[in-house]
Amino acid sequence: MKEAGLSFKREMEQNIYYKDIPKPIGKRRADFVVEKKVLVELKAMMEIQDAHISQTLNYLKAYKFQVALLINFGSKSLTFKRLVL
Repeated sequence: MKEAGLSFKREMEQNIYYKDIPKPIGKRRADFVVEKKVLVELKAMMEIQDAHISQTLNYLKAYKFQVALLINFGSKSLTFKRLVL
């Protein structure tokens, strides 16, 4: 991404809140945020599963982005999904 001249943040952290409880109950971490508008989630699994898609969609909503790339390096060839809210 540096070589392409793209700005990015790695492991961008965000607090998780539940209902009206003022203290965070945990944290979530996006693998990469590119150009402050594309969320990138990396996996190393045999295949992308529904749980990975759900997690990435949840991150999209939480980070208030419209587009995400879910990239899997764990299968014989690289696979990816583009997710849009």
